[in-house]
Amino acid sequence: MDDRPIDKINISGATLASLLHRSAASPADLHGFLIGHATLSTPNPLSDEPTSAATQIITVTVTSFLSLPSHLPLPPPSPTPASSLIGWFSFRRKTPLRPSLRDSTTTLNLSSSPSLAFTPQNSTIFLTPSVFLLLTTPFQDQLIHTHEYKAFQYRIPANSFEPKSLTIINIGPSFRSQFDSFIPNVPFPFMDFELRSSDAMAEDEKEQTLASSKRNLVNQKQLDMCAEEFDIRRLNKLMGSEAANYTSELEDLYGTMLAKMDGLSRLVEQTSAKVLEQESHNMTLRYKVAGLE
Repeated sequence: MDDRPIDKINISGATLASLLHRSAASPADLHGFLIGHATLSTPNPLSDEPTSAATQIITVTVTSFLSLPSHLPLPPPSPTPASSLIGWFSFRRKTPLRPSLRDSTTTLNLSSSPSLAFTPQNSTIFLTPSVFLLLTTPFQDQLIHTHEYKAFQYRIPANSFEPKSLTIINIGPSFRSQFDSFIPNVPFPFMDFELRSSDAMAEDEKEQTLASSKRNLVNQKQLDMCAEEFDIRRLNKLMGSEAANYTSELEDLYGTMLAKMDGLSRLVEQTSAKVLEQESHNMTLRYKVAGLE
C-alpha cells in the first residue's frame, strides 16, 4: 500500500448538503464512513524541456456516506466493487476543527487494514481510506444556522493529519453541463420515447394496437400510485427536448402528489385519534372491572 499524498478531495454539492442536513437533524453527534472513488491523472503542462517529468495527481471524490450516532461503534465496513471506502467523518457540535486522539486512532485502524485498500482508476497503485472529514457548528448560537467543516488526510509515517482543501463540485455555472447526464431514480413507470416527426406521430396514433393500449393502462395504474388523476399523456410531455416548455405540467404533478400526501397525513392523524380514544375507553372499562371507579 502506498502512502502517497492526495492532491484533491472533491465532494458533490448534493452529497455535502445531505451530510449537513443529516448532521443538523440528528439529536446527537454523528460519525460514519465516506464512500467514493479515486482517479490518477497526469496533466500535460506546457514546457520546452523534453526531459521534464510529468507529475501524477491523485483526486479523491466523495459520492455518498453512511452515518450512525457517535456513541455507537463503527461496524466493520464491507468494500464493494462499485465504490470504495475512502475514509470517514465525524460531526461534533460546538467543538474546534481539530482532530482528536480518538480520531487519530480510528483513522489509523482504517488506514492500516489491507482489506480496505483500493485502486484508483487508470492506475495500479493501492491507496488506503485515509480521508477524514470533521464537521462542527459555531460556538455561539447564530440567527442563521451555519456549519463548519474541514478535510484532512492521515499520513501513517508522520502519524498526523494533513489539512486538505475540499472542492464542492456540481455547483455553479461552470458545472451546469454535468447535469445533462444526471439520471434520477423515481417511481414512475418506464416509457419508451423516440423523436419523431409530427406526421409519423399522427400515423402511430392511428395504428395504435390493443397491446399498446393495455401497456398504457398498466402504466397509468402505476402512475396512480404516485399521483392520482394525472394522465399518462401529460407525463409524456415531460420527456424529451421539449420538456422545458411544460413546466406547468410538472407543477401540476407535484401539486397532485402533495395533495395525496396531505390526504394521507390527515388520514393518519384521524386514525391516531381513534386509537387514542379506543385506548382511553379500554382503560375506563378496566377501572370499572377492577372496582376502582
